[in-house]
Amino acid sequence: MRMRSAGAAALLAAAVIVLAGCAGGPGGRPSEIPASPPTVTPTPEQPSAAAAWIDRGRAIAIITWGSSSTACRPAAEGERGDGQSTDGQSIDVTLSVADEKAACTADYAPRASFLAVPEGIDPSSDVVLTVSGDGSDTEIILAGDGSLMGVPGEGTDYAPSAGWYDATGVVLLTWGSSSCPPIVESVEPSSDGATVSFRSEDRACTMDMAPRLTVLDIGARPEGPQVLTLVGDNLDGAVPIAG
Repeated sequence: MRMRSAGAAALLAAAVIVLAGCAGGPGGRPSEIPASPPTVTPTPEQPSAAAAWIDRGRAIAIITWGSSSTACRPAAEGERGDGQSTDGQSIDVTLSVADEKAACTADYAPRASFLAVPEGIDPSSDVVLTVSGDGSDTEIILAGDGSLMGVPGEGTDYAPSAGWYDATGVVLLTWGSSSCPPIVESVEPSSDGATVSFRSEDRACTMDMAPRLTVLDIGARPEGPQVLTLVGDNLDGAVPIAG
């Protein structure tokens, strides 16, 4: 592939009530939580956005850099574009801020937005993404992946998935309560990917089913197929990394 903190937030978190009968579909706003987001200084070489395949090709994670506060992360919408690629494989992506009045933390971290892939796009072929909005104005060529078996436009199977967005960065997609995203305890790189351990704790969670995106840095990309081994918080399993 080429290419402010508010006291009200704490009160809201303390007042979370388990909601029954309010299930939301995959189209709901995702909960995008970077794993221990680093505070970094942007460089001229860093792109304003990156992308990764998730949900077996039915969705794409759009990665941008900015405040890690949940309310300050952009939402992503996309539609098939006129096409900069020879086979018409293009998507126009628009980013918008979830809450323009939100107070945002002053960190500068990678955060991911969930983008449903439009019907008719073939994940096995390269896709040109034209990204605009929320300070991003860039074109990304997302390489196709023949191992992706999902069909854009069709429903998800709610299985965890993951994809590379740069040389060391991976986006992990899990499904569950939007108010209780996974809490990463540790990331241990290995010769074939990484083991990601999650903290298990009692939390009052809403009863919706939403996509949760977790941004991980697992170090240098290993040779050959790579896998994330998930441990804890009822997420145990092996997840191939696409891309």
